[in-house]
Amino acid sequence: MNMRAFGYFREVQGRQDAVTEQNKGFLEFCEREGYDVAGTFVDDAASNGDGPGYHRLLTALKESDHEFTLVVVPEIERLGGDIREAARRYFQIEGLGARVVPVQGDDAVGALLAAWSAQEPGRGLGDRVRAAMRRKAVKGDVLGRPPYGYKVGNQRRLQLVAEEAVVVRYIFRLYLSEGMGIRLIARRLNQEGLRTRRGGNWSMVSIRDILRNRVYLGTYARFNVRVPGTHPPLVTAEDFRLVQDRLNARRTSYAPRVTSRFLLSGIAYCGYCENKLIGVSRRQSWKRRDGERISNSYRYYQCESRTNQSICGYHTRRANDLEVEVLSNLSWLLKEGATFPRAGDPAAVLAEQQRQCDRLRANLRAIDKRLESYVERAAQGRLQKDVMRKRSLAAATERLTVEESLAATQASIARQATAAERARTRERDLARLLTAWDELKFPERQRGIHEAVDRVTVRDDAIKLMLRP
Repeated sequence: MNMRAFGYFREVQGRQDAVTEQNKGFLEFCEREGYDVAGTFVDDAASNGDGPGYHRLLTALKESDHEFTLVVVPEIERLGGDIREAARRYFQIEGLGARVVPVQGDDAVGALLAAWSAQEPGRGLGDRVRAAMRRKAVKGDVLGRPPYGYKVGNQRRLQLVAEEAVVVRYIFRLYLSEGMGIRLIARRLNQEGLRTRRGGNWSMVSIRDILRNRVYLGTYARFNVRVPGTHPPLVTAEDFRLVQDRLNARRTSYAPRVTSRFLLSGIAYCGYCENKLIGVSRRQSWKRRDGERISNSYRYYQCESRTNQSICGYHTRRANDLEVEVLSNLSWLLKEGATFPRAGDPAAVLAEQQRQCDRLRANLRAIDKRLESYVERAAQGRLQKDVMRKRSLAAATERLTVEESLAATQASIARQATAAERARTRERDLARLLTAWDELKFPERQRGIHEAVDRVTVRDDAIKLMLRP
């Protein structure tokens, strides 16, 4: 099977022939390399962030055979209105399984880093602020919120918080001396009534962050600057090394993580503790009596309290079974005209959707900053290219998911201008969702379910649906 190539072009301000020239170069490139032309996509010079041509390209990539798909651009910078947008789009495309190829045949990552470095001298206020903060970090001055176990004391240095320091030492002792795992440590702390700084339950993430944090060696680290001996340590260097060795030994695979999407993420709740259910994927393998090795993948929903905090019971439901049960309930609702309880009032739901849009936009900005920091550090030689690529692919893929959620929420707001229109739209969309279910792709299925259902309360033997108003 030949490689299929999509062309992506951008108009150039003041030049009417720019797209024609780019297309000509694309066609010549495909003929020379033996690629099949699959289509072309164009954005105007002023498009920034929401270029329709680029989003049509993403749609085409999601529907194509990624293993045999290329995206050809005249040069890497042409992917976006500026190098930051180009970098984000590069990793989004690669994250979808396609490959970005400049017509000049350059190494795409190398060309990206070179273009990024070229624009560094012209950077503005944000870089001057970061430079000033870096100078403070070199002196050991505390920047931002102090880690658990410490507070900001005199001369902007970390000082111990006695009751928190005891917990930190306890966590390291449980892990290293008593051989407890992260999940069991979280359970022990929660059972003993110990709380985080904000008064919440301990989770696997918070325990792991403490075990990984070099601040407990007495070393302050910010902006890639490490200053040892700035504050009292809570663990010895030898114990910290042993903890890291054990943590690293548990990481059995360094392959890029493949995210498994779950239909009811965000709306499924445990019927026993009221916390959310999270989607979990597990792959198990075993050997049969005849020596043949068998493997299988399992997807299920599990109580988040159990997973991250080791509280609540082991309440779990197979993903496919639970999703089919939700669909069956919705089909019965539509067929029988039955009434299910509805959540809140329409105005409150609309206001919450507006707030959700704000949260999603803030999430996009945070992801962009994270991705930019990876590329910047790689361009400056402070981060290996393969590490930069792995992290950036993960961030760009996460951004695509957030973009889909934002688009779905905005579409829902647009359709729900009035209460009467909401009711008509909901019934019409639900009927279309159920009748065309097998033909729909995952994002369309998930969006349809989330627009109809506000909450699914799940117990071991039954579920309860709460519809949107």
